[in-house]
Amino acid sequence: MAQVHKYRVKMTCEGCSGAVEKVLNKHKDKIETFNVNLAEQQVKVRTNLPADEVLEIIKKTGKETEHISSSQGDL
Repeated sequence: MAQVHKYRVKMTCEGCSGAVEKVLNKHKDKIETFNVNLAEQQVKVRTNLPADEVLEIIKKTGKETEHISSSQGDL
C-alpha cells in the first residue's frame, strides 16, 4: 500500500516549487500523486517508493530538503 511521505523543502518562489513539481512529474510512473506547498515549504508525496528514494529525487532540484514523516493515508 502506498505511503505519504512529507518533506521540508527550502523554496523561496514559484520557480522553486515549479522545479520540484517538474522533477516529481518525471517519475509519474512511480508516484501516485503529490502536493507542493510553497507557503509552508512542504512537499507531500503518495507513492510506493521508499522515503529515501523520493528524498533523492527532490534533492535533484538543488533545494535543501529533509524528510519529516511517513504515514498511511491521503495527502
